[in-house]
Amino acid sequence: MLVGPAITLQWLFYAPTVLVTPLGALSIIISAVLAHFLLKERLQKMGVVGCVSCIVGSVIIVIHAPQEHTPSSVQEIWILATQPAFLIYVVASLSIVLAFILHFEPRCGQTNILIYLGICSLMGSLTVVSIKAIGIAIKLTLEGVSQIAYPRTWFFFTVVVICVITQLNYLNKALDTFDAAIVSPVYYVMFTTRLSLLVP
Repeated sequence: MLVGPAITLQWLFYAPTVLVTPLGALSIIISAVLAHFLLKERLQKMGVVGCVSCIVGSVIIVIHAPQEHTPSSVQEIWILATQPAFLIYVVASLSIVLAFILHFEPRCGQTNILIYLGICSLMGSLTVVSIKAIGIAIKLTLEGVSQIAYPRTWFFFTVVVICVITQLNYLNKALDTFDAAIVSPVYYVMFTTRLSLLVP
């Protein structure tokens, strides 16, 4: 289930976010096609329309994507991550996550798929920034400029661990409660929407 977001996060090491995000739709399409041929699940007409829409939408976004500046150091990402606008986004996202976990999840988590997937997508958007920092730290370290001693590298690593554990926990709850055929596309849309908000 985490294949699409995991591939997206891996690609973020090497490519701009604005190009990587729409290409994550391919995981949904591949899953649908494989389920049709390997698991003998019937792909309905609306499913085919959805797959074609994903492909067309991804192509349009990639063709018209604006140029994005890719940070080249952990320090540069730290400067971007401590801008007031981004800090407001982080506080708002964490506030919504806490509200979902403490208030909405006990009351309607078993009946509303958006509760679990909302938590996952909000935490996923924060994971992306930290994953980018970790990727740059690894790249610089392999080039001979060690980033291990810098506290900011470990801060981003800690954020990644917390966010990924939270996502796995609530994604598993969503899969236990709801049909995977519904969870997969809804999670992709919510994850991509949140990720797109981080693109300038």
